[in-house]
Amino acid sequence: MPPKRRTQPARATSNRPSKLAKEHGITAAQEAEIREAFGLFAIQHPEHSESKEGVLRRDDVRRCLISLNLPPNRAELPEILSTIDPLNTGVVEFIPFISYAAIAIHSKDSSSPSASDDEYDDDGEGAGQYRESNAQEVQAAFRLFTHGGAGPITLAHLRRVAKELKEDVPDSVLRDMILEANGGVKGKGKGKDVGSVGIEEFESVMKRAGISFV
Repeated sequence: MPPKRRTQPARATSNRPSKLAKEHGITAAQEAEIREAFGLFAIQHPEHSESKEGVLRRDDVRRCLISLNLPPNRAELPEILSTIDPLNTGVVEFIPFISYAAIAIHSKDSSSPSASDDEYDDDGEGAGQYRESNAQEVQAAFRLFTHGGAGPITLAHLRRVAKELKEDVPDSVLRDMILEANGGVKGKGKGKDVGSVGIEEFESVMKRAGISFV
């Protein structure tokens, strides 16, 4: 018997953005819209019973984004799913989804006519806005791993991500991921301290993987 979809009660919308909305650079209204869309497609899942918002099936992610007027290109969908469900569990929790939705909102805003190349003035004001928007999107993706924290990404962060996704990933694999990302720079601690991954290193890894935030 398939999991039942969650029925979300109507929410009172506050004009003040929540901590989650502030972390992702979106308004209270945008957060409420994302929550409402997520609730329409969310299901109850026995392995994610602690998730009060429920989870999305991977097959419903595109439908949910379309309902938010953020339709992804079908060619881009595998990349999106690998970002919000990196261990391929088959479901997506709310925090990764809202993080990506925020990225999509910022990307949509930056590609609107008001941000086109034709409107960039000679002093580079438009280019500055473009860089600022890109930086916000990178930071939002970075927070997928730090769970909203400032970073850097540590071994503990990766352990928590694996645990939340119900995946048993050996520490040796997680350490290799960090060392590959930070260029093999180990931490100052003794033993197996593999250091951490800062936001610049994170952005570099994303670029090498062919993931663009604009």
